[in-house]
Amino acid sequence: MDFQQMKSVIEGLLFVAGDEGLDVKQLAEVLEQNTDFVRELVLDLQADFRRSGRGLQIVELAGAYQLTTLPAHAPYFERLAYSPSRSSLSQAALETLAIVAYKQPITRVEIEEIRGVKADRALQTLVAKDLIQEVDRADAPGRPILYGTTKAFLDYFALGTIDELPETSLFQNDDNLEEETRLLFEKLDGQQITFEDVSQSE
Repeated sequence: MDFQQMKSVIEGLLFVAGDEGLDVKQLAEVLEQNTDFVRELVLDLQADFRRSGRGLQIVELAGAYQLTTLPAHAPYFERLAYSPSRSSLSQAALETLAIVAYKQPITRVEIEEIRGVKADRALQTLVAKDLIQEVDRADAPGRPILYGTTKAFLDYFALGTIDELPETSLFQNDDNLEEETRLLFEKLDGQQITFEDVSQSE
C-alpha cells in the first residue's frame, strides 16, 4: 500500500471512528506502521484538506485525531438542522433518543450494542437539535463521550426531571425496540412526533 492509499485509509478510519476519534497509536496498529510515520501521514492529509478547500478537517483533541466540519460553516449546519424539511426525527433518531433518555449517561458504542446498528448519524441529529449533549467522558480506553438528555428535551416533553419519564420495559426486549419507542413517545407527546424547532421551547 502506497503513501496515498494509506492516507485514504486514515480518512476512512477517522470517519468510522466518529466523535471518539483515534490516536496515533491506534492508527499505527491498524496500518501496521510506526507511529512517527503515521503522524507524518496525518499531517500530510491535514495539508491536503486545506489545499483543496475541503469542507472537512482533521483536528487533534485530547490526543485523538477526529474528522470534523469547519467552524466557519456552522451557520449553514444550523440552517439545515432547523429547516422545516428537517423538522422530523427518523425512527433511528427516536430509538437513539429513547435509549439515551433511559440509559444515560451512555456511550455511542453502548447505544449501538442495544440498537445493533451504527448510531453516529442519529447522535449528530439529536445533538444538532439540542435534545442530547455530551455530559462526561467514560473512564475507558479512548475516553469515549457519554451522552445525556438536555433541558430542551425536558422542556419539550414537559418533564421536571428525567425521573418523570414513564415506566417502560423498553430495554427488556430489544426485538421490540421500534414498536416500544413509538409507544413511548406517543405517551410522552400525545401527538404526532415532529420536534419542530425544539429550540423554541427553551
